[in-house]
Amino acid sequence: MPRLLGVDIPGNKKLLYSLRYIYGIGAHRAGEIIRATELDPDARASTLSEAQLTKISAVINENNFMIEGDLRRDLSANLKRLQAINCNRGLRHRRGLPVRGQRTQCNARTRKGKRKTVGIQRKG
Repeated sequence: MPRLLGVDIPGNKKLLYSLRYIYGIGAHRAGEIIRATELDPDARASTLSEAQLTKISAVINENNFMIEGDLRRDLSANLKRLQAINCNRGLRHRRGLPVRGQRTQCNARTRKGKRKTVGIQRKG
């Protein structure tokens, strides 16, 4: 299992797909990286040499792709900023409701969680 930028990528998968295991690298960026390094996209990740792994990490660094910890930190800082300025998006994040204008009366179970019955509570 090759290690690239602190992440273990699966060695049994093709290079195009195993690069996507790095947080912040999707299908498009993985293709860009492979084209820039001139590697075979159908080659298995376990067949890569140390020089090729170094070449891949150099391409990621020179293109200033924000990945892994930096990207996670940036996203959480954005959410905290939205919540701090009390904008609508920040309030929706804080309350755990859909943020982008979706309806909530009959759907949104993924964001709202399990149903909580609210109503009459009988004694006895």
